This record gives sequence, C-alpha cells and structure tokens, in this order.
Amino acid sequence: MNPHDETPDAAEALDPAIAGRLKKDAAGLVAAVIQQHDTGEVLMLGWMDEEALRRTLTSGRVTFWSRSRGEYWRKGDTSGHVQRVVSAALDCDGDALLIRVDQVGAACHTGTRTCFEGRSLPAVTGA
Repeated sequence: MNPHDETPDAAEALDPAIAGRLKKDAAGLVAAVIQQHDTGEVLMLGWMDEEALRRTLTSGRVTFWSRSRGEYWRKGDTSGHVQRVVSAALDCDGDALLIRVDQVGAACHTGTRTCFEGRSLPAVTGA
C-alpha cells in the first residue's frame, strides 16, 4: 500500500472542510501550481495528496507526492532550493492548487529557475 493511501490520525489529517473540496484524480492526487509570490512567475507543477497538502499548509514548506518514487518529498531538503509558503488557494473546480511561495534558488531539478525556462514550444499567438 502506498503511504498516500493510508489514513492519518484525525489529529494529523487535513482539515475535513478542505479535504471535502478537493477533486482528486484516480490516484488521489491534485495538481499544484507553484508560483513566485512577488513576481507571479510560474515556477513548476507538482502533485499533492491530502497528506502532502496538510504538510504544506502546516509546516510553511512545500511538500509533494512523487509519482515516480512513490514517496513524499519536501522541496529543498536535498538541494537547498527551498519553497517557503506565502499563500495557498484551491481553484473553483477543486482540482488544482495554487501555492504562492518565496523560492530560494532554482525551482527545477535541472537547475533552471523554473521548470519552463528554455522549454518554449512553437505556438501561434492569438490576435
């Protein structure tokens, strides 16, 4: 069983009022857009289950669920590139989070400031 399938003790669980608003995918996850709080720069996208969101909201540091490793990871614990939470919001459908942070160092594991930097795709611009 994956840790994100386990139910934490009630004292450690995500607030039921928040949990009830989440619209999770089949794996129990919600997309979390990470944005630099003062510039509006979109830094990255990660995935959170209820426990990762609880840890993020209660610790002041962003925690994700790693789909590839099957474990929780707190941004910056190994790289030093910490994401300090400034605010958190749930979108109107309940299926995406916006976590505004103060990013220390690179947000991307490749070392770039954002996970989108230098990765533009050709697209027709609207008129």
